[in-house]
Amino acid sequence: MKSLTGYASLENQGEGLRWQWELRSVNGKGLDLRIRMPDWCAPIEAELRKRVGAVLARGNVTIGLRIYSDGSAMGAAVDPEALDRALDQIAQIEARAAKRGISLRKTSASDILSVRGVVSEEARTEGMTDALTALLLADFDVALAAFVDSRAGEGMALSAVITRQLDTISDQLVSIRAILPARAEAQAEVLRAGMSRILETEQLDPARLHQEAAVLAVKSDVTEELDRLDAHVAAARQLVASDAPVGRKFDFLCQEFNREANTLCSKSQHSGLTELGLEMKVTIDQMREQIQNVE
Repeated sequence: MKSLTGYASLENQGEGLRWQWELRSVNGKGLDLRIRMPDWCAPIEAELRKRVGAVLARGNVTIGLRIYSDGSAMGAAVDPEALDRALDQIAQIEARAAKRGISLRKTSASDILSVRGVVSEEARTEGMTDALTALLLADFDVALAAFVDSRAGEGMALSAVITRQLDTISDQLVSIRAILPARAEAQAEVLRAGMSRILETEQLDPARLHQEAAVLAVKSDVTEELDRLDAHVAAARQLVASDAPVGRKFDFLCQEFNREANTLCSKSQHSGLTELGLEMKVTIDQMREQIQNVE
């Protein structure tokens, strides 16, 4: 079992550049892949999507690639557009100040360079080289493997939580079966008392009364619901042990769990069974919350 949440990052350098890969994901119904990287790296985007699609089935995944100069081949670069904006803003400020007779000290080049965005360490290049492409993709594979491992680690924790919840449901089924004899006796006593009151005032066919009592007994029987819940627990344990993406199947199975628990409560007619049924519904809801994070 793997989680839909995960994180990994990797930094490296080569070809006069340094770079950082960052991968993160949260839960999602399908595989939604978002890639953020310099425009000139666009030629590798299709390959990135292919490699991610081969190992992930679901999740909102964000991949980030930042590339900088490593200082050996190129230094920090001045962004011409950001510089123009800074100069325009300084000119506007100085003009407004002069208009009001306010004297400002002379703006120096160091003042302008300190304006955010004017100087950027982000590398700018004319395009991808084969050597750089190979380095970036090799590092991406390492980062992707670490990312998958992080989701698997989260999945192990989810498996433990879900297994405990399944154990709780199994214990609740045992407790329900243990109170069924007392429930049956209480229902029979209520039915006998009701029949006695009716027979005292009206002449009814005893055979018809027995027939109606049998129908009521069938309608209140919960054996099928308990058997189906046992089967659901067994199926859920198989999903927990599976290596394949099981999140959608598990979500559907939780709906079936909830349907049977609702039927138990509606058929209950016994305070003990109602209490256990409600406790089971709480456990199922808690389990379904965890399932939303399963791939």
